[in-house]
Amino acid sequence: MTIREDAGDDASHAFVTFMVAGQVLGIPVMKVQDILTPEAIARVPLGPPDVRGLINLRGRIVTVIDVRTRLALTAAAPGKNQGMCVTVENDGELYTLLVDDVGDVVSLPAEAREPVPPTLDSSWTDLAEGVFRMGDELLVALDIAKLLDIRRKN
Repeated sequence: MTIREDAGDDASHAFVTFMVAGQVLGIPVMKVQDILTPEAIARVPLGPPDVRGLINLRGRIVTVIDVRTRLALTAAAPGKNQGMCVTVENDGELYTLLVDDVGDVVSLPAEAREPVPPTLDSSWTDLAEGVFRMGDELLVALDIAKLLDIRRKN
């Protein structure tokens, strides 16, 4: 599935949502290039722990970032499905985020955005742009550039 949707006006924020360890996360829809189920991920010897490996995406080699590891969450149970990939563009490069499941594209009003709470785990604080209320759930909006900076320490 390829994502291409107008982000709407400046009064709202459009996000592709996904789940990681039961938490709803979101990234700006305009950063998303593709959503896919990974067939094979080639490991990168001696790579950082949050780099799961590489995939071939229509002839391009794309780095797979394990969002669970990047956010310092527990590993998925062995034998569980491999998850879904959300491919994003950052500084002209493609990366794919390995997540548990992909949700919907949602448009949230700008006034629903709240600052990152100080009680949010410190490994997430610098990676989050804000928090949005979605009914009974909270969507943590991620900063793609910071999430993809593999030099950052968890």
